[in-house]
Amino acid sequence: MTALTGLTRLAVTDGSGIDGGLYRRVVGWADAAPHWFNRLVEAWTLLGLGLFALLMLAAWWRARGDGPAVMARVLASPLIVLVAYAVNSGIKGLVEEVRPCAQLRVRDTLETCPGAGDWSFPSNHTVIAFAAAAALWFADRRIGAVAAVAAVLMGASRVWVGVHYPHDVLVGALVGVLVAVPLALAAGAAGPLVERARTGPLRPLLGEGPRAVSARAGRPVGARQD
Repeated sequence: MTALTGLTRLAVTDGSGIDGGLYRRVVGWADAAPHWFNRLVEAWTLLGLGLFALLMLAAWWRARGDGPAVMARVLASPLIVLVAYAVNSGIKGLVEEVRPCAQLRVRDTLETCPGAGDWSFPSNHTVIAFAAAAALWFADRRIGAVAAVAAVLMGASRVWVGVHYPHDVLVGALVGVLVAVPLALAAGAAGPLVERARTGPLRPLLGEGPRAVSARAGRPVGARQD
């Protein structure tokens, strides 16, 4: 981690770094963009994480008729995001990269430049978005695909509004995926717990699953995915 800290500090020491020039270019594009577009990006970067919560709710609703492993992964997705956020917070505290708007003295960014001690690397928004997308991908491919597009847009918005370097976003995406994928895969092992819970008082929340639905309809068992 010492090497990583040195690399990120070196990256911004001379005012350009590994992607400081790209950061300035993106901020310049934002400065020249139409007012309505910038307001849209500002709203997205501020409120967009709420979409991932809605996608998790949608995945839960669809999983009520799916196999227990699918429901287990859906239920685990918020916890996976919390773990990814905690891991990223630890990295932030070790690296302590200054925000680009402060380091490069860029004025008039769309989002107010965070104060001292609010570190830049990696991007929390991006970690949360990509962890959510990766977790949802293993639960529901369609919803996961929507979440993946939203995660890319979230990461891009953080550079556009001026509060992150591009490498903050790229590494944030990597952290989110690397934390979420093994946890999402492991969450499927909790399927038997979901199966048992579906026979108790939690049945209205967890659904009946494909076995009960198919048996009642007289059809062969077949889940959308497991």
